[in-house]
Order: sequence, then structure tokens, then C-alpha cells
Amino acid sequence: MSKKKKTAIIGATTNPSRYAYLAANMLTDYGHPIVPLSIKKGSVAGVELIDLRQKPSLEDIDTVTLYLGSQNQPEWYDYLLSLQPKRMIFNPGTENSVFYRLCLERDIEPINACTLVMLRAGTY
Repeated sequence: MSKKKKTAIIGATTNPSRYAYLAANMLTDYGHPIVPLSIKKGSVAGVELIDLRQKPSLEDIDTVTLYLGSQNQPEWYDYLLSLQPKRMIFNPGTENSVFYRLCLERDIEPINACTLVMLRAGTY
């Protein structure tokens, strides 16, 4: 098993029909600690959702995986970049060329990919 990668899930949800919900559970199943950030309340994969609006201080985030449409990302750019993750995964539907470039400028690897597929393929 590869190294455990602490992952911030942006747009985490308690809705089982959403990909962010599936990702939270699959990351947990694969042994990666999750930090689910959302504007909603509840819990996912046994972890309480953290209010994204509070812009909580987080340590040792390896990966940020986005489940927030590009139109909703700008207000979070500074906060997400401040987490200094090694990489930012733009899941299908979240691709954003402006944010992608901002990541590159800060030595954060931007990846247009699906977290679920990466986990299954062993490329996470």
C-alpha cells in the first residue's frame, strides 16, 4: 500500500448520490485520512464535516480534491492555496484554467483527473 495521503475534500457532502460522498468513503477505505470541508452540516465516512466558511487552519494536507464547480472556486483560491498541498485534483466538472495556473505558480501540482479512478487505478 502506498503512503497515506491526508486529503482535504472541498465540497464534501452527506448525499450518497454525489461523487464527493463516494470519494470520502473510498479514500477512507483505501486508508487515506480525510478532512471533509463543506458549507453543509453532517458527517461522511464517519468524519464530521468542517465548515469551509471558517477557513480552518489545517496541517499536513497532501492533496486537495475539488468537488466545487469552477464558478464557485474563486472565493476559495487564497484559502486553498494557503493549505500548501502537494497537489490539487480537479475532478470532472471542476476544471479551471485560472486556478490551475495559480497552483503551478505556487509549486502545487494541478491534476485534471477523477479521484475515484485514481484510487482504483493505483495512481493516487
